[in-house]
Amino acid sequence: MSSLNRRSVLRGAAAAAGLSLVGGGVAIAGGRVGTTRQRHRVVVVGSGFGGGVTALRLAEAGVPVHVLERGVRWPSGPNAETFPHVASPDKRIFWLGSSPSLPGLPNVPFERYTGLLESVPGDGMTIMCAAGVGGGSLVYQGMTLQPSEELFNACLPEQLDYKRMNEVHYPRVARMLGLRTAPDELINSKTYLAARVFARNAQRNGFGVEKIPMPIDWDFALRELKGEMKPSYTNGDCALGVNNGGKHSVDVTYIAAAEATGRCTVATQHNVTDIAQAPDGTWEVHADRIHTDGTVLEKKILTADALVLAAGQAGTTRLLMRAGAKGAIPDLPDSLGTGWGSNGDRIYTWTTLAEDFGPLQGGPVVYGSKEWTGTATPNTVIQASLPAPLTALRTTMLVGFGVSQGRGTFTYDAKKDDAVLHWPKDADAALAKRVDQRVKAIAGPLSTVLDTTGIAPNTWHPLGGATMGTVCDLDGRVQGHRGLYVLDGALIPGSTAACNPSMTIAAVAERALDNIITKDVGTVF
Repeated sequence: MSSLNRRSVLRGAAAAAGLSLVGGGVAIAGGRVGTTRQRHRVVVVGSGFGGGVTALRLAEAGVPVHVLERGVRWPSGPNAETFPHVASPDKRIFWLGSSPSLPGLPNVPFERYTGLLESVPGDGMTIMCAAGVGGGSLVYQGMTLQPSEELFNACLPEQLDYKRMNEVHYPRVARMLGLRTAPDELINSKTYLAARVFARNAQRNGFGVEKIPMPIDWDFALRELKGEMKPSYTNGDCALGVNNGGKHSVDVTYIAAAEATGRCTVATQHNVTDIAQAPDGTWEVHADRIHTDGTVLEKKILTADALVLAAGQAGTTRLLMRAGAKGAIPDLPDSLGTGWGSNGDRIYTWTTLAEDFGPLQGGPVVYGSKEWTGTATPNTVIQASLPAPLTALRTTMLVGFGVSQGRGTFTYDAKKDDAVLHWPKDADAALAKRVDQRVKAIAGPLSTVLDTTGIAPNTWHPLGGATMGTVCDLDGRVQGHRGLYVLDGALIPGSTAACNPSMTIAAVAERALDNIITKDVGTVF
């Protein structure tokens, strides 16, 4: 492959996979900014899977909930243009003017905007974060995988009781998200050739292949094939949100249901900067209400009887560590900032002369290949689509993740007033080697497989930092701190058992809310 084509593939794959190494921050407007105070029973920071579950279940239990979300709402619908397009990135992709940066590629400046993606750079690893009502569910491909009992118990505390989660909490999440696998009518259409080639090649190598449950109404994609809507699914233009709708993200499921109770309010464009414990034991949240260009319009101090941190793994961990380092929350557990893992993420481009994937690739994900037994490195490999014009280069995307053994640590940097991740080089070398072997076998001869994660180490699936069993109990209660909870990826110790984390984060939160409502509502808050 020529240098130019190689760079084109990498640039497009980076946009599609969210691999931009971007920086972010809020520009404080000049002059005085007013400060207001509010009082709430429960404040939830973040509106992704953990925050969405918390908001709905507490509201259903009669508890008023106030959700703070730093990003904006992204309403979709037939032929909408709400979300940015992968092939033509604009300000809507990036959080507050961040620009993509990859080795050997020029930076492209974008206007500051409260966009979908922010990266949190660390020492050896960059964490990709989402912003917007619905959190990571807005931009994730949608794979909704439940781990096996064996792998679940190998990665998570057995006291969570997999049997009950399998009977109650995982099915509850599945119903909320409306999980469906892609119909054969869609898979057999011409735009899903790449998915069929992936499945065929995996099976030829003796790997199992199955359809992946997705939170998608596939009738939307079928309508696109009939010309009833402009393409969104069927042309691979769905990695940064689905404009046509039909994707059951958290904003249109959990959050919408919570708001429908009349007991949940969502404050968008509220960027939480600090948290603290007040002298009377209640919780203070300091937030900037911001314009879409990041300008601070108002400063708020919200006091609550209970504070639920669901700001995403990086957001939650950094808020807690900043509060602990500055004495705003005394006596936080010593293990805070430890137990971090990348869930074994690997993202590849697959370019081949042996196949022509066609001018369009349907998505987002149809098939996956699980290798969960008979190996020391359980893993999953899936194929994901790329948009035109990258498809002209006979290129598609392969993604792998698995049981991650490597662990990183956050440390507080006083100069930055922030917690920074430190990730050991080759921490997941054994897992990466096995995923690499499988990906190359599936790609086959006359193929070039480019490991973008090796070029720019990053993860979409950060886990840990305030883990259960060390910092929190199994229901997310921060040890020694009445009314303070963690209910997002920060609670999970590094891996969700060869699955992407969304379903397990939601199921753990569902389980936790059952217990919190029974034991804490009316007593703790």
